[in-house]
Amino acid sequence: MVKILKQVKNKRFFDVLIIGSGAAGNSLALQLPDDMSVGLISKTELHEGSTYYAQGGISAVLSKIDSIDQHVEDTMEAGAGLCKTNVVKSVAGESKAIIKWLLNQGVEFTKSESSSSDNLHLTKEGGHTHPRIVHAADKTGKAIQDSLIEKVQKKTNIELFTHHVAIDLITSICESSENKKCVGSYVLNKKNNLIDVFRAKFVVLATGGANKVYLYTSNPDTSSGDGIAMAYRAGCDIANMEFMQFHPTCLFHQKAKSFLISESLRGEGGKLLLPNGNSFMHKYDSRGVLAPRDIVARAIDSEMKLHGLNYVLLDISHKKSLFIKNRFPSIYKKCLEFNIDITKDAIPVVPATHYTCGGINIDINARTNIKNLYAIGEVAHSGLHGANRMASNSLLECIFFSNRVLDDIKKQKQEKHADISSYSVSNKNKKVSEEVIIKHSWEEIRTLMWNYVGIVRTNERLLKAKIRVSIYKKEIEDCFNKNIISSDLIELRNLVCIAEIIIISALTRKESRGLHYNLDYPKTKKIPSDTILNVNVKNNIKLYQQK
Repeated sequence: MVKILKQVKNKRFFDVLIIGSGAAGNSLALQLPDDMSVGLISKTELHEGSTYYAQGGISAVLSKIDSIDQHVEDTMEAGAGLCKTNVVKSVAGESKAIIKWLLNQGVEFTKSESSSSDNLHLTKEGGHTHPRIVHAADKTGKAIQDSLIEKVQKKTNIELFTHHVAIDLITSICESSENKKCVGSYVLNKKNNLIDVFRAKFVVLATGGANKVYLYTSNPDTSSGDGIAMAYRAGCDIANMEFMQFHPTCLFHQKAKSFLISESLRGEGGKLLLPNGNSFMHKYDSRGVLAPRDIVARAIDSEMKLHGLNYVLLDISHKKSLFIKNRFPSIYKKCLEFNIDITKDAIPVVPATHYTCGGINIDINARTNIKNLYAIGEVAHSGLHGANRMASNSLLECIFFSNRVLDDIKKQKQEKHADISSYSVSNKNKKVSEEVIIKHSWEEIRTLMWNYVGIVRTNERLLKAKIRVSIYKKEIEDCFNKNIISSDLIELRNLVCIAEIIIISALTRKESRGLHYNLDYPKTKKIPSDTILNVNVKNNIKLYQQK
């Protein structure tokens, strides 16, 4: 149980508490019955998060030349043997219905002049054998988020809490059982720096990924792994966190912060080149620039190290200017801010962490191993992505599992509020003596992860990282227990927890597979298995053979 370091102000009661306001959290909140009270927590503003910045689109089988079986096969191949077949088939099978639901919510996807795809334009991305990416120009995430938020704000059974940060989950022991049950969360109100107790019959984690643990990322600052860290401390199984996806192409510019160059730009004919104009992807994969992300990212990393480069080039200037401006309006506009005209100039790009393929282990209904606790979206490990997420499957996953949670909760609506009889309140008025300590630790951890636990790994670097992170963790936990809780301190505590989980997971996997490439174990084992960590399990590791 977390020690609360400032007086608890309020106790709030909900049928369902949703922590996170991206596509997963918003779509669930929107669909829950009107007679259920819903609390929706957002760390900043409602729109802020990875969904809002997603450029590419949503994969769905809409074309007559495509098939669900082919979508499944493509996903399974990209996942390098670790996808759960039943999950992949279920998600792909519902893709068309999910697109229809989003259209009904007012999402304005880009239209096609052809009627063969229900009048929606379909593009192609890495790993896909057919064009099946539904998109809203190059701002798909924003289009989805804006539409969902507009409807969520109108629902009278939903209470919105912006600028609130979850600290830890609250659990109790189930009646006549040793199993845990989630009954709420401690939440910091950033507006007044007071802590509220949120009680709920059901708690849903939709907090997104953990990519801010690395120095370079395409994700916003909110992606600090909060949900995964909270779930781990509460006793949830955490799966396959060694598989951190590096997007191959993030804009390389001194003044550009975390700006992604969508994979769809390569899908529309963009070429990857060395600064001297030579192509190189043909040396690594027969699919060239449309190979899965792990292959492309490693190829770029290899060429940068081989030639001593700070970046490579992504060039689409050979396409018609009007097409580029219409297809990629936000990328065109953003690059112009840095004096890069993509209709004439190649774009300097580098790999950056983009997606957390592991996370809280869930079943097909998004249930964790703690009763009444669900996880949906990037925070979860559903088995859809395996060892490498295929492009544009993530937003699809968000909606699919929010639907599964909806169905599961509706079956158990009569669940009663559990008593919260034991929580510690401590009135510590001491503030963090120097804010620079938090900032310094944050930068050190992210730099360490980038240099020691990056695209290509070795046992030596991983072991050194483990030792250093353990020191950071002790210092940060000590700081957390002695000082008034702040948002920055919460995120730092979660960040170091995530770093440790990634390192332990990477050391456990004695092979190279998908996004995890270890020079000391370059071969892939014949029998795939998941890496499962649980804080309550002896030696902290469980290995499951993938079925």
